[in-house]
Amino acid sequence: QVPLVESGGGLVQAGGSLRLSCTAPERTFVTNHMAWFRQFPGKEREFVAAISRSGGNLGYADSVKGRFTISRMTAKYTTYLQMNNLKPEDTAVYYCGASLGNSVTLRIWQTYRHWGQGTRVTVSS
Repeated sequence: QVPLVESGGGLVQAGGSLRLSCTAPERTFVTNHMAWFRQFPGKEREFVAAISRSGGNLGYADSVKGRFTISRMTAKYTTYLQMNNLKPEDTAVYYCGASLGNSVTLRIWQTYRHWGQGTRVTVSS
């Protein structure tokens, strides 16, 4: 299976912004809901945000509400995560996932069938 490909991570100062991108194969993108997770060292992947196939339904972790925005562009088979007002505690490896799940399972990383390789985000204080 062709994996998802993330990009856009890097080093940024607290209060700054980054935009992550995730490009998927066409069939994966059009048939799946898409989401972003992050992983801290020694921890399991943590749900960040999800967007439905249609783009009409969005969900966010409480820790990022009001700061992060997930979106998807069908023409480019790409999902974005705009991250504003970044904090040092946002430092993690961010992963893009694709799932056929529902509003409950979309927050559970073990239910995802497709993943990218991850992109590292480092926020300095």
